[in-house]
Amino acid sequence: MTALDGIPAGRDCGSCTLCCKLFPVPELEKPAGRWCRHIAQGRGCGIHATRPQVCRDFFCQWIYNPALGPEWKPERARFVLSIYPGSNTLLVSADPGAPAAWRGPLYLPSLRRWAEAALAQGDQVLVFTGNRAVAVLPDREAELGEIGPGDRIVSLKAPGGYDVLVERAGAGHA
Repeated sequence: MTALDGIPAGRDCGSCTLCCKLFPVPELEKPAGRWCRHIAQGRGCGIHATRPQVCRDFFCQWIYNPALGPEWKPERARFVLSIYPGSNTLLVSADPGAPAAWRGPLYLPSLRRWAEAALAQGDQVLVFTGNRAVAVLPDREAELGEIGPGDRIVSLKAPGGYDVLVERAGAGHA
């Protein structure tokens, strides 16, 4: 597979700019959950040639994974799929304007299937809407509440399935 300007061959962002809303860009003083001031809606980044390295380095899973159909493109799905750095944990970053879109019948069955495979390998499928997290499990979703810096989300094998807990930063660990 070859890439042009870092984008894997075969897909491009096109008019999709949802990552430019959901993620923080400290170099631009852009907070998470707000549109970047450099976005030209429906056209893309207005500073594409000089955008920060963090923007150059990020590609969602829709770009990387050709098995994801058009319904998974973030501007249509209303969430961005990405892999948490240093793991195989799948992050679903939901648009606050459509926080339940990932629960739709086009998406939730796949997320549950992927959660089953991830959990078997010690990874997870986590949905974030802002700082609030939900763990997707094969048979249900577990609301985890607000996740702060240093908090850890831990999945545990339990009788009949999995449980998830949050180890809070500074709260002493067993």
